[in-house]
Amino acid sequence: MATIQRGSGWSIKLVFTLYKFLGYKFTYYLMYPVTFFYFIFASNVKKSLKIYYEKLNIPFTKKIYYNHLFMFAMCMVDRFISKYDCASYTYTYENKDFIKERVDNGSILLLSHFGGWSSSTCNTLSNNIINVVMKEVILNSIKQIENSINNPLKNVRVIDQSLNPIEVSIKIANAISNKECVAFMADRAVDPRFTQKVEFLGELASFNTNPFKVAYKTKAPLTLFFIVHKGLQNYYVHSKEIKMDFSLDENSAVTNSLKEYVKNFEEIVKKYPNQWFNLYNFWER
Repeated sequence: MATIQRGSGWSIKLVFTLYKFLGYKFTYYLMYPVTFFYFIFASNVKKSLKIYYEKLNIPFTKKIYYNHLFMFAMCMVDRFISKYDCASYTYTYENKDFIKERVDNGSILLLSHFGGWSSSTCNTLSNNIINVVMKEVILNSIKQIENSINNPLKNVRVIDQSLNPIEVSIKIANAISNKECVAFMADRAVDPRFTQKVEFLGELASFNTNPFKVAYKTKAPLTLFFIVHKGLQNYYVHSKEIKMDFSLDENSAVTNSLKEYVKNFEEIVKKYPNQWFNLYNFWER
């Protein structure tokens, strides 16, 4: 499965520049015509979202499609603005003490391409280092925008999965041994070695087993996060422990924990269907 990257460097740079001069409200209203452009021309996204909404048994109307694209646009904007001005965002935590304890003491964090996952790192409740394991397919022009922001996130690092696998494994192992957090995108399997099919919304889909395998080998705790968009610059952080039965063999333990994650993922997308940002055919074989 190819990893999909949405957004273009010039458009994001333009929006970010206008935000700095005209503020967030202007950016919000600007997203309406921007969304309409993709509503007209992003035919591949439309086909993929139609499949997704069929799985949810929700009629895929033009209004549903437009609102989904608009939500994606707002969360994409927040990805950059939150790094520039984190103080302007409100994060409400379901269990603040639990989250702080997990991040302070090191945990494997299970993230998903859902809601405001990419803006949540501006307020981690801890000074502990968070290493995000992901495939850096982001366009160079977009990366330059992130790197130009004057307030970089000093405790957030990226471990690029496109590097040599041995180098990636060493970085992950070092982070865990240092009691740092390691965050994985559990909903996308980018490496065939760490891919397992699990039933999701009634059909088998591929998920990332790597964080679960790492947890089994290192005995590191697993913590699930969903960052729900609740309004303008307002997010709700849902967290939960994903249990791992170390008395089982690795394959059985990993499968059980993965299924628990998928069950929670299914529940959250049913509750907030327009915050699903895997904008491709997720069930493609």
